[in-house]
Order: sequence, then structure tokens, then C-alpha cells
Amino acid sequence: MRDLVIATKNEKKLHELKRYLKGVKANVISLNRFEGVPRVVENGDTFKENAVKKAVKISKFVSGLAIADDSGLAVDALGGLPGVRSSRFAGPGKSDLQNNRMILKRLEGLPMKKRRARFVCAVAICDNGKIIKVLEEDCRGLIAFSSKGRHGFGYDPLFLIPKYKKTFGELGLKVKDRMSHRSKALKRVREFLRKYL
Repeated sequence: MRDLVIATKNEKKLHELKRYLKGVKANVISLNRFEGVPRVVENGDTFKENAVKKAVKISKFVSGLAIADDSGLAVDALGGLPGVRSSRFAGPGKSDLQNNRMILKRLEGLPMKKRRARFVCAVAICDNGKIIKVLEEDCRGLIAFSSKGRHGFGYDPLFLIPKYKKTFGELGLKVKDRMSHRSKALKRVREFLRKYL
């Protein structure tokens, strides 16, 4: 069975991706298994650019199959921000809580109808440095007036799903797994890898 290296050291993300990739005949592992992992500067203008850059570099480093994603939040009223800067919107090294507070501050006073947003996930798969698949999915919603719920991570407590009138943070994994940007993208990845492997 081949190793499938997820280009992350984030154990929460690894756990989430493993759930989505269930049924793929590969040993799914993270970068925490490797020494001297090269740093990838995510300076692309799009989620796809960053995902491809990571996948290529990590695939070459492990001399095998690697998958990388870049995902984040795009808020209409902020011209698509935080976008590719989602994890560091409040500044380098800032926490999810600080990033969420920054979003709320920037949207202060805006009515719900002007708080449209979408989560975006781009995924790139590479085999020995060669790109074999790139795709992107999104999930549309609204930014709540305050953080709600304790499930998930990142902007989940702010991302309101109109159909349920609850945030991803309140809805939990069962609902999120059915409709999130990452779940949509990784279901497509899973189907691709099942055929590829």
C-alpha cells in the first residue's frame, strides 16, 4: 500500500482529511512523520496556486504521492478578504479567536443581507513532483453577528448556514461533512484516488 502524504503538520486537519478519504487504498500520513520538511511560502494569489505549490514541493520531498489543500474564507463585503490570508488575517501567529474578532470588527454595523461569504477549498494532488489533479469547491453562507458553537476550527463559529440558521460551530461534524467546501472537494479527490490507485 502506498503512502499518501498530507502536506500539513496540523493534526486537526489530518484527522478531518482522513475521514473524508476513507476507502482510499493508501496509508494516509502527515508531515509530522518526516524530518527536515522544506518550508513552503504560501504567497500565491489564489487558493489553487498555493495548493499546487505545496503539493509539488512536498511530493518531490517525499518522492511520492502528496496532497495539499489551501482553503479559507472569502467575505463579499470585504472584497473577498481574508481569502488566501485567512489563517493570518489578524496578523502572523494570531489565533482563530483573534481572526474571528477581526472579521466581526470589519463587518460591524452591516445587516445580515450584506454579510455573504463563502468557504473555498482548493486541492492539488502530485505524484513524484507531477501534478495529477487540481480542483476547487466552495460552500456559501453568511457571517453571524457573533461566534457561536464549539465544533470545528477556524471561522466555523462565524459561518452561518441559512438553511439551518446555525453556524458550522453549532451544527457539528455530521452536517459539516455533508456540505462543507472541504468535504465537497475531498469527496471528488477520494473518487479520483480510488481510480488512480
